[in-house]
Amino acid sequence: MKTACFENIPKYLLCLLLANLPLPIFAQDSPSGGGDFWSHVRFGGGIGASFGNDYTNVSLAPGALYQFNQYFGLGVGLQGSFVKVDGDYTDSDLNHYKSWIYGGSVLGAFNPIEELQLSAELEQVRVNSTFTYPNTPDIRDNFWNTALYLGAGYNTGDVTVGVRYNVLFDRDKSVYADPFMPFVRVYF
Repeated sequence: MKTACFENIPKYLLCLLLANLPLPIFAQDSPSGGGDFWSHVRFGGGIGASFGNDYTNVSLAPGALYQFNQYFGLGVGLQGSFVKVDGDYTDSDLNHYKSWIYGGSVLGAFNPIEELQLSAELEQVRVNSTFTYPNTPDIRDNFWNTALYLGAGYNTGDVTVGVRYNVLFDRDKSVYADPFMPFVRVYF
């Protein structure tokens, strides 16, 4: 189900990223040609995997954060995940479920004090799901999902642990089951 308001979000997000990424790079160059841009960039992200009886979930989410100073950082990230469920589920008659989720995000981080990180993250992901039921054709559900997370976490320097809330959450149109989501961010 498409929502006209969010239909062009991927194009706008890409334009926003491409238009704004070169600015900090050029702003950090000194007249002599040397710059310290890369000394302010922190790389990180997350990786995950879970396996069970007829269940597989694998995810990868690399990211980079430009640390303007001790208080502010701005970053981008990519993410991808694969979920597969096989088996005979007599409650719903579902025999097979498979989903690919991929996309990106823009993260703004603010540390008012060293131990506290406040964040805002705009995430845009593409969801491609296939449901298989007995004696019926496969059902495919492919859509874009947009989330705007506001979060708070405890910061230890390279690692931040916290919770974020999706202010755009709609139970009927979301990839996730709940607007609250715990997070662990690692940037070196």
